[in-house]
Amino acid sequence: MAQREHSDGAAMELTTPTKLEYYDQLLKLQSKAILLSSFKGDDGRKALILDSTVFHPQGGGQPSDTGFICITDSNLRFCVQDVRSKDGVVFHYGVAEDSSRESELEQGNGKEVILQVDESRRRLNSRLHSAGHLLDVCVRNVGLGHLEPGKGYHFPDGPFVEYKGMVSPNELQTKQREIEIEVNALISKGGKVYAAVLPYEEAAELCGGSLPDYIPQGSTPRIIKLGDNPGCPCGGTHVSDISEIISMKVTQIRTKKGTTKVFYTVGA
Repeated sequence: MAQREHSDGAAMELTTPTKLEYYDQLLKLQSKAILLSSFKGDDGRKALILDSTVFHPQGGGQPSDTGFICITDSNLRFCVQDVRSKDGVVFHYGVAEDSSRESELEQGNGKEVILQVDESRRRLNSRLHSAGHLLDVCVRNVGLGHLEPGKGYHFPDGPFVEYKGMVSPNELQTKQREIEIEVNALISKGGKVYAAVLPYEEAAELCGGSLPDYIPQGSTPRIIKLGDNPGCPCGGTHVSDISEIISMKVTQIRTKKGTTKVFYTVGA
């Protein structure tokens, strides 16, 4: 259950999770929603809470979307600068384009709003995030199946995937080249990317027979499947076809203290 503080200090409980419109519609960049609440955050920016959103909140190693939210019966535009999620409730942080009209947001509760995601930022983030998952596939394909995928950092400034396990120092350069060749072969081949929320057993089967321990049995995880490759649980945004990643360069592999990091970039 998420809470937020009004300026007068009174707390408002928000028990209904925000519906995520991008969950099963990978290409969706615009949507309509109802404004449920607006308030001033600790940093002075406004935060909007909606019944649904097409904005991806920061998380899973992926930065948040940015863009605009407009109240349909006025020309007021709210610039979304950051998006965060807590206990299933999504908070859209930003400022009114015309600061003198910011008070109108507080009078807009219950009104319909139009959401527009910044397309160029979404596409870059989706390409980087999808490339990270494709990297997992290629790491296994080049004989490094003992590496267990861990956290990823899919931001433009130095994306990487971290794995549990080590690579022999003598193999680092060879494996770096092999992974890059393998991943670019998959990108050239292409393949549709699918996203679906599935029953636990069906999700496990799509992911090679099992799911990570952090996913509770009996739950309904969202699964991403890149082409003919095994699926994986993920809540982020993705390309609609593997070929949209364009190309990928493995810039470095570091192995130290039981972990291996594979750094990469994607083509312009």
